[in-house]
Amino acid sequence: MQLGINLGYWGAGMDADNLAVAQEADRLGYSVCWAAEAYGSDAATVLSWVAAQTERIDVGSAIFQIPARQPAMTAMTAATLDSLSHGRFRLGLGVSGPQVSEGWYGVKFDKPLARTREYVEIVRKAMTRERLSYEGTHWTLPLPGGPGKPLKLTVHPEREHIPLYIAAIGPRNLEQTGEIADGALLIFPSAAHLEETTIKYLRAGREKAGKTLEGFDVHPTLPLALGEDKDVATLADTFRPYTALYVGGMGSAKQNFYNQLAQRMGFEAAAAEVQEKYLAGDKQGAAAAIPHDLIDQTTLLGSVDRIADRMKEYAAAGVTSLSLAPAGFTLDERIAALRAGSEALERAGLA
Repeated sequence: MQLGINLGYWGAGMDADNLAVAQEADRLGYSVCWAAEAYGSDAATVLSWVAAQTERIDVGSAIFQIPARQPAMTAMTAATLDSLSHGRFRLGLGVSGPQVSEGWYGVKFDKPLARTREYVEIVRKAMTRERLSYEGTHWTLPLPGGPGKPLKLTVHPEREHIPLYIAAIGPRNLEQTGEIADGALLIFPSAAHLEETTIKYLRAGREKAGKTLEGFDVHPTLPLALGEDKDVATLADTFRPYTALYVGGMGSAKQNFYNQLAQRMGFEAAAAEVQEKYLAGDKQGAAAAIPHDLIDQTTLLGSVDRIADRMKEYAAAGVTSLSLAPAGFTLDERIAALRAGSEALERAGLA
């Protein structure tokens, strides 16, 4: 199992530390460094900055938001980043959510699966450097009846095939991801529930494409907090606001994919309570209502040995790569967590 890191969003006050974390991950042999975007920092600029100051680690978008860019622009960005990084770029895509899509980009959040499929087809076709023409429900290239003509990408990517990932949570999205992508980017994964919430849908999608899960990257991100095993409850409490934000506040009351995931993991009543309190403005109450087991199942907490045991569970459940979000109030604490992750992988016999 390979390890990666996820820097999250840039511009949150830890930018210099984030670069140092990426550089230490590079030195330790981590496989990939992901950066996110929502409605603040964009991922492409961050990834070019990190790639310029690292040597071996891949850089990946987790994710480029589909409503933010036309697919041909995403192909241009991917080809450019792959060229500048000498073949170290991974393309992660996702539809974002209804609030960001419609509130920030002015793009209607409808038919996300069909839009994703067409988007991926156009991106892949553009990056083959053949002349681009496409007839779909959501995109038609060139536009009919106008001066446009089929064009081809002038930039040469470093590689013929850039790995393409999709951020997926819901069953239908997971199945389509297995069918059309090279990997799945996951969040809030529980090893104990991974088969019924995730893997079976990815497997079904691979079967649709006449493939198996062999070579497909099942790639979750997990926060990691290093400490004594006796302090696991305290360590878990540090992630209550983070978990409450996603389970309670991401998306709308009817369209919160993370809330639905928590329900599929057996936390139906708690998920409903957290969402109700969060949307009513009681963020502290929402955080307090998060069950400890939900946090513990979806993070890596405690000693190196405890983290190693959890890594074994994820590998047994079908995870092929694991990206860490190392927690800490200082750079030294985050670096220590990063090193602990690398040590835990070795102790687990997964390196």
